[in-house]
Amino acid sequence: MMVHLSLLQDIFAVISGLLVGFSLGLIGGGGSILAVPLLAYFVGYPDPHVVIGTTALAVGINAYLNLIPHARAGNVRWRAAIVFAIAGVIAALGGSILGKAVGGHKLLFLFAILMLVVAFLMTRPRAERTGDVIKRPVAVETAWLIVVGAGAGLLSGFFGIGGGFLIVPGLMLATGMPILAAIGTSLFSVGSFGMTTALSYAWSGLVDWRVAALYILGGVAGGWIGARLATHLGKNKKALNWIFAVIVALTAIYMLYRNLAAFHL
Repeated sequence: MMVHLSLLQDIFAVISGLLVGFSLGLIGGGGSILAVPLLAYFVGYPDPHVVIGTTALAVGINAYLNLIPHARAGNVRWRAAIVFAIAGVIAALGGSILGKAVGGHKLLFLFAILMLVVAFLMTRPRAERTGDVIKRPVAVETAWLIVVGAGAGLLSGFFGIGGGFLIVPGLMLATGMPILAAIGTSLFSVGSFGMTTALSYAWSGLVDWRVAALYILGGVAGGWIGARLATHLGKNKKALNWIFAVIVALTAIYMLYRNLAAFHL
């Protein structure tokens, strides 16, 4: 499905993609959260269903592309990434079915509350660690990855988002890896969850391929910038935690405002 956009809207789409890619590269999440309101309100795309399908595709591809600089920097734990993603994708399929049975405004309201909880948890004091300090047997860690990955995937499918803000703390919980490694590792699952949603929407003709390409164009540049900054800030994990939490909290507050206003209409 295609909608004709003006040149200015095309430029806004590239800028939106840059912001989404920057968020994915910097904190491993927030991209899918930012992508939908940017395309709907900043670019002004009129069809909300196409907005979801198109941004899911863009976020999924950008997440995979942003794996490259993180992998080169040694920030990706591949075994954890693959196990987590497989469990999450399967659960996301079930979550998407459940999500379609719930009203859109209720979904977004619950989603925003969940984001605030995650933001709060990310700002709590945490012991400094430079490596995987929690040493579990491989079988036990795999079980943790499957359980937590399935939970993140279920919520991601339910709310229709990539779920990076859930995946990062989920990986830290399951494996004890430091936040910078969790950010790099999370991008594999963000991409997998996003592509799962995108394929579902594309099957129904609800993806604007041209706008997705503009988003991806901006996202590549933004992702590289974000990844470089993340590696630099990795030396100051408190700063990275706070950046993550502030972005999630501000987005949640905006979503609460939008949905409370909608309930009063």
